[in-house]
Amino acid sequence: INYGWDQSDKSVKIYITLTGVHQVPTENVQVHFTERSFDLLVKNLSGRSYSMTVNNLLKPISVEGSSKKVKTDTVLILCRKKVEKAGDYLAQVEKDCCSYTCKEKEKPSYDTETDASDGLMNILKKIYEEGDNDMKQTINKAWKTEFSILGGGDIDPQ
Repeated sequence: INYGWDQSDKSVKIYITLTGVHQVPTENVQVHFTERSFDLLVKNLSGRSYSMTVNNLLKPISVEGSSKKVKTDTVLILCRKKVEKAGDYLAQVEKDCCSYTCKEKEKPSYDTETDASDGLMNILKKIYEEGDNDMKQTINKAWKTEFSILGGGDIDPQ
């Protein structure tokens, strides 16, 4: 099952791609809504059943105002919002995941008066400071190897 979603201030539309879904009887495509979730169940599509559950929706939806439509190879789930406002995420887990992995990136400094190698050293320093022990060991090993190749002898960079 593939899906995508879009929204307006009033609703969230989830488009689920499922080849041949338009050929099954209407009663075989069921959606159960709660205030913070929906569960799609497609029965007996080419002899198989398919389900998709999204729990922990970021914002509450109106169970009575939500619905589904079956189109060619697509199920459209329309979740009517209780509070009319657009958002960036569909579910809480998506927001949590993105805030963890997509930390706000620092904008690079375009200071033309400093040496470019200073910027690179600052990036490496940041990677080292934020890295775990394995990352620090890898950086130390690379530094030690490069230093000895350049004729600096054997050093311990710690």
